[in-house]
Amino acid sequence: MLQVTPDPGFGIYIHWPFCKAKCPYCDFNSHVRDRVEHDRWRAALVRELDHYADATPGRRVTSVFFGGGTPSLMEPATVGAVLERIAARWTVGSDLEVSLEANPTSVEADKFRAFRAAGVNRLSMGIQALDDAALKFLGRQHSAAEATGAIALAARTFPRFSFDLIYARPGQSVAAWEAELTRALGHAVGHLSVYQLTIEEGTAFFPLHARGDLVLPDEDLAGDLYEATQSLLDRAGLPAYEISNHARPGEESRHNLTYWRYGDYVGVGPGAHGRLTLNGEKFATRAHRAPEIWLERVERDGHGAAAPEPVARESRGSELLMMGLRLREGVARARLVEETGRDLDGLVDPAALERLVAGGFLEVGKDTLRATHEGRQRLNAVLGALLA
Repeated sequence: MLQVTPDPGFGIYIHWPFCKAKCPYCDFNSHVRDRVEHDRWRAALVRELDHYADATPGRRVTSVFFGGGTPSLMEPATVGAVLERIAARWTVGSDLEVSLEANPTSVEADKFRAFRAAGVNRLSMGIQALDDAALKFLGRQHSAAEATGAIALAARTFPRFSFDLIYARPGQSVAAWEAELTRALGHAVGHLSVYQLTIEEGTAFFPLHARGDLVLPDEDLAGDLYEATQSLLDRAGLPAYEISNHARPGEESRHNLTYWRYGDYVGVGPGAHGRLTLNGEKFATRAHRAPEIWLERVERDGHGAAAPEPVARESRGSELLMMGLRLREGVARARLVEETGRDLDGLVDPAALERLVAGGFLEVGKDTLRATHEGRQRLNAVLGALLA
């Protein structure tokens, strides 16, 4: 019998869609607006929360995540109102993780204490680089000095904090990246997210890359940069618990672990999506992406979402594998059985699984399926072969 797995948690994601400027690499649902009616947005976020609370009575919320966009542009009163409504409509524990994404500009950093007072206990900062030239290239609105100052303020203000960095930038050498990452480790305490620069369609970088005006490191150099990242952070005591996320034991993002362990979560706000198990059936939810249309629909109907779509059992298995194999811990086979009624048999191609195990990309245990270090580095190809 497969080992019973712990509850992956029940999270709530709140999307704030506004930014001061659109970064050239960003394909998230973010928008620049001259003016935001904060009172209307506060009321709308709370009202859509009520819509989902009606559908999920009795659930215990384990994490709340304010993402965006730039949630640190929200008024702290909005964060407080959202958290008060969550506590009123669901069960929450004293260990509730409340994360908020922030940019390290001086104006937003001044609000850190107010966000802490509103209930945020984990800050996630979009630092992206510790080099002024790189920050300019990435379209960031802060300097390296502002970034390190905001990190220091976060360390004094919040029990837990993390920040993001982007590597594999044009012209970046392994030595330069190692030096920058070493500087970052002088400021990182418990968690660091490190992402390889990718070019996404619809971003400002996409046409530049297509024309050849923006050239990323080739595959070999990108691989060397990845290996250097893993080695340096492992030695520093922040091993990768997920492909791009590193933490000291116990400092992992509980909210993101709910995603990667395929737990249920509510998505509130423009473009937010969710996964909810209702009466034994899994549903996908998604809200309208356009902020103004979402706002109008919430004020009219109580929510801005399309009709929930059932997720077929086979699709649930594929989603669970795509998310769970990102984790160092891998996928609990008992979770596959819980979600689909099947173990690995019938969900993946047995011959492909055998080849991937023999090639050193996957490991199959009595209770888990996990990607090896080499498999996580090539996960897109691994999943393509496994789920074909």
